[in-house]
Amino acid sequence: MAGVKLLVGLVVVIISVGIGGKWVVGAEVQHVVGGDSGWHPSSDLGTWSAGRIFRVGDKIWFTYPASQDTVVEVESMEEYLACDVSNPIKMYTGGLDILTLANDGVRYFVSGKFESCKSGLKLHVVVTPEAVADGPTTPSASAQLYGLSQVMFGGLLVCYLGL
Repeated sequence: MAGVKLLVGLVVVIISVGIGGKWVVGAEVQHVVGGDSGWHPSSDLGTWSAGRIFRVGDKIWFTYPASQDTVVEVESMEEYLACDVSNPIKMYTGGLDILTLANDGVRYFVSGKFESCKSGLKLHVVVTPEAVADGPTTPSASAQLYGLSQVMFGGLLVCYLGL
């Protein structure tokens, strides 16, 4: 029985990793904006976001004290640069706001507090299409390892639970 469980787990991993010569990163990535500091004036969001790849289907998490700030999504680069929240797309006020990046393109987020925004508490996100690559091209190593770790965990869970 243990051999069957191991075989099922391996099949899950193999099917999930490579299908028809394409690498598929099937799991969305969860991006906690600002890392441990969260959405806070002390966060260096420029450094945090540098090198990150945001893809359609990923989620971004804004964590902050709701009594002290808000997150405002604005439409344009001009509004983003000026910290102009007079015509927001959406205001987030919950203290823990989870957004799914449903479409590719650029999204702009600024602090609802003008002083914090002007001090750098703002984030623009370039969302790229879902990660599916033809031939020898593979996703970035971090995305690939993240996806593989979830797939392997799922395969091991299947083996462990005997599903």
